[in-house]
Amino acid sequence: MSWLIKNGTVVTAEREFVADVLCLGETIEAVGPDLEAPEGVEVIDATGKYVFPGFIDPHVHIYLPFMGTFAKDDYESASRAALMGGTTTLIEMCCPGRDEDPLEAFHLWKSKAEGLSSCDYTFHMGVTRFDSATASALEEIVGEGVASFKVFLAYQGAFGIDDTELYETLRLAKELGVIVTAHCENAALVAKLQAALVADGKTGPEWHEPSRPVQVEAEGCHHLMTFAEATGAHVYVVHTSCKDALDVIRGAKSRGVQAWVETVIPYLVLDKSYAERPDFEGAKWVMSPPIRDKSHQFALWEGLADGSISTVGTDHAPFDFETQKHMGHPDVEKAVTADFSPRGEGGNFTLIPNGIPSVEDRVNLLFTAGVKTGRIDLPTFVKVASTEAAKIFGLYPRKGEIAPGSDGDVVVYDPEYRGVISAETHSMRTDYSGFEGMEILGRPSMVTVRGQVMVREGKFVGEAGHGRFLARIPTHF
Repeated sequence: MSWLIKNGTVVTAEREFVADVLCLGETIEAVGPDLEAPEGVEVIDATGKYVFPGFIDPHVHIYLPFMGTFAKDDYESASRAALMGGTTTLIEMCCPGRDEDPLEAFHLWKSKAEGLSSCDYTFHMGVTRFDSATASALEEIVGEGVASFKVFLAYQGAFGIDDTELYETLRLAKELGVIVTAHCENAALVAKLQAALVADGKTGPEWHEPSRPVQVEAEGCHHLMTFAEATGAHVYVVHTSCKDALDVIRGAKSRGVQAWVETVIPYLVLDKSYAERPDFEGAKWVMSPPIRDKSHQFALWEGLADGSISTVGTDHAPFDFETQKHMGHPDVEKAVTADFSPRGEGGNFTLIPNGIPSVEDRVNLLFTAGVKTGRIDLPTFVKVASTEAAKIFGLYPRKGEIAPGSDGDVVVYDPEYRGVISAETHSMRTDYSGFEGMEILGRPSMVTVRGQVMVREGKFVGEAGHGRFLARIPTHF
């Protein structure tokens, strides 16, 4: 498909300017004033609207076996939801268990997207163990187009790795030019705090945050920074939730550590009081690291504005409230097992599947809570929601940019739209929204992926399977 967007305000990570955008086939052909439409090209009037590069979510979980159950979305629903919210590229965490073969896991994760995803996609390859066979498997995966790893300094006994494995992963990443993304918490301390709280009868979702306090996250970041400094590896801290962790990473960067920081949209618009709601409703907002005290939001917004935080993702991890989250219900009458049969005994917060469905809402909430309030300007909005992810993860300038030669991934955005987020209208498959009732002050009026129009005026008009796997070349040497 080919189109010409006329009279919109084009916004990139560097500037905003009034211009037309011409896309022929899958690629942007020209950007400038008073462009002429070739014969047969659709003309779209964007007067009064913004024209953004397609947004990139650098942190999603779609196929996710976790805590004995599976996330609710598949690529058909998650990619559709992403596009409805203006996200045209997804980077999924491929997270095999410690007993799984990495290469087989990568091919399994990739197969879950092929033929189903409506938007383009790629992966961070999870390293959940490092033994004699791991290095060759990871090298082969990198050869197939993956340029980033993922490690967990959390989830002891499941995804978590020890210090020897962390060192070997970072050493290999440095050798291959791969960046390592990391979930940073002190796993041993989390386990001890959880056990102590449960032993005291503190089992509800309101105790999830006290079991993983800011000190635990900050210590995990310090640990990663120490290993990154020793190996010279490039690292990217995912879902940073608090000032304490951000300060640790800033300090390491000042010493020359090559580190980037991600936060996610729940931390910017929610606070820990949500997880403290009574009658187990707080389980809807259980994620790790936890949603923090409201005071940390200021530091995160400040970090976005001054560049200390490079990206805003979602950590999209969709689980139903009425069934899956109830795996951790403390009431024996309401607690269920992974197959949703009665547990027979009360659960506790450590059994609640972690995550908030959010891939559909990230861009609109960031625009509403960030741009509309003056916390960030428009170029910063584009930078943290699109361009920096493209640059860090080897997709730029194909993605994250509006320029001749870039993919025709464009979001025409209507800043005058007014709406309310609700589970009744979202495209994700969960039975609740973590942002229920929140007003949004803008939404995409048109979304394209490689030139193909996928969304028009709040309606999905694309088709499953349009998305492609994005092979990347390692660049972090």
